[in-house]
Amino acid sequence: MEQDNKIKITVKATVNSPVEKVWEMWTNPEHIVKWNNASDDWHTTKAENDLRTGGKFLSRMEAKDGSFGFDFEGIYDKVVPNKLIEYSLGDIRKVKVEFEDENGKTNITEIFDAETTNSVELQRTGWQAILDNFKKYTESN
Repeated sequence: MEQDNKIKITVKATVNSPVEKVWEMWTNPEHIVKWNNASDDWHTTKAENDLRTGGKFLSRMEAKDGSFGFDFEGIYDKVVPNKLIEYSLGDIRKVKVEFEDENGKTNITEIFDAETTNSVELQRTGWQAILDNFKKYTESN
């Protein structure tokens, strides 16, 4: 039996919005393209989302200067509306996103398997920046 020795990274945010709104902003491609970037010199040019167990998603992330881009994509392993999203990335890493309603606010916790190209700290910083951007976008719309 294969042992899971992957390093897990956790990022968190509390969004001052109800979980139903947070879920909509997180999962609707119309919104994903507006918040899914770690810095102002990047953007998401396209998003597709088939939000169901076995469904696929794709976000095309590109540097605004055109120097680099990649597809962030995977398959949903489990979807519980307004509560949980689990998915597998193309490189078989796993991601778990929990949404917890707390008196009109929403706590989001993302736990993901680290990849081996970039440092754990760089990955944590990047994913946290995207989550912080999501919080800012959701609270202002």
